[in-house]
Order: sequence, then structure tokens, then C-alpha cells
Amino acid sequence: MSISQAVETTGDGSGTEFRRGVASCAPVLFGTIPYALVLGAQAMQKGLSTVELSALTGLNFAGGSEFAAIQLWTSPPHVVLIVAITFLVNSRHLLMGAALAPFLRDLPRRKAFPALFFLCDESWALGLADAKQRAAAGISPAFSPRYYMGAALAMYLTWVAFTTLGAMLGPMLGDVATYGFDMAFPAVFLVLLRGMWKSAATARPWLVSLVVAAFVYLLVPGAWYVAAGALSGLVSAWFFWREEA
Repeated sequence: MSISQAVETTGDGSGTEFRRGVASCAPVLFGTIPYALVLGAQAMQKGLSTVELSALTGLNFAGGSEFAAIQLWTSPPHVVLIVAITFLVNSRHLLMGAALAPFLRDLPRRKAFPALFFLCDESWALGLADAKQRAAAGISPAFSPRYYMGAALAMYLTWVAFTTLGAMLGPMLGDVATYGFDMAFPAVFLVLLRGMWKSAATARPWLVSLVVAAFVYLLVPGAWYVAAGALSGLVSAWFFWREEA
């Protein structure tokens, strides 16, 4: 069913919009499950309990920063370093939220704040793409809260459930990298990047982030390449925007 048919038949606030969001997220969910299991297994190998991991994934809900935190986890943990890395990796949400802001402006806070809490790369990409398609089709409002929450909640519940399952199955799975599961995480992000591609010019911050992260990975021990890539991407995006403004 097309966007127009769904809206005309049921209205923007119907359960059909929620189911449409879940359905559109389904292909991404299958790619999420393997690296959710990987994160859970790695967390157990680092000494976290199942309850601690469920709290981490449920309250933070940002896979990239969770992987970085698990990689840096020691006993006792380097809290300042982990917090700094988490902030820098998640700082991309500032740009993601800014991109959604025009579509969320008319929503009451009781709806806007939950939407932002459940914001992740996948739900953001789907929600933004759907809002732009609806706007191009002349559908008002362009942003469908039910569609977005269908995709976001499906992503959230799948992530928390399968990271927890990965923690429970960790001792049985052993080294999950031997199964190739560790490739699922970058594969999903490559698909999302392809969906957001507009031109080589607008992708320049991606290249800066990639080059800086690669150099730091080769030259600096630890996970500082994650922070370096995130920060350099943000700074370069700001400079390129100033050049165009």
C-alpha cells in the first residue's frame, strides 16, 4: 500500500500507520539481530551481567556508543573515558535531531520527547525519508508520528531483546567473530549511508571522518579512533556548511 492510500483509507493517526512503520523497519531488523547478539556476547566476556547490559541498551539505545563502551570496559571501568567516547559518538544525534526538527515542531512535547528518546540511525533514516516522501506527495502533516513510532519501537524492542539474548547465549556462542556476525554492524550502516547519499559534495564530511578515524586507528591505541572520526565529521560538516552559506 502506498503512503497516499494508507492515509486516505485510515487517516494519519490509525493503527495502519503504526503497522506500516513496523513493516518498513522489518528488513533493517534482520540486519540488527546479528550484531545485537554480538554486543550481548561481548558484554558478557567483559564481565557485565545480563541486568547491567539490559539497562545499558535500554537507557542509552545507541549501538555505536555501546560497542565503543564495551570495548573500553575494564574492571574498574575508566568512567571518564567511556562517558567522553559515548558523548562524541552520540553527538551525531544533534545533527539528526536538527534534521527532524522542522517535522517535529508542531508536535506537543509529550509526543516530541518520546520520539527523540527512541531516535536511532535506523528510525531517523526511515522517519526522515517517509516525511520527505509525504511532503513531496502533498500529504499534511508530512511527519507521521504513528509511522515513526512503529519503526522506532520495533527497533528498540528488538535491540534490547536480542542484546539480552546474546548475553544469555554468550558462553555458548564463544568468539562470535568466527561466524562473521561482526560484519552485520558495518553492513547495516553502509545500507543507511546509501539511502542518504545525495552527491559527492555533500558526502565530504563522511570522507573526512573515515580518513581521520583510519589514521587514529593505526597510530593511537584504544578506541580513540571512534571519537576522532565522529568529531572530525561534525567539524568538517560545519566548515563545509559555512562555505556554502
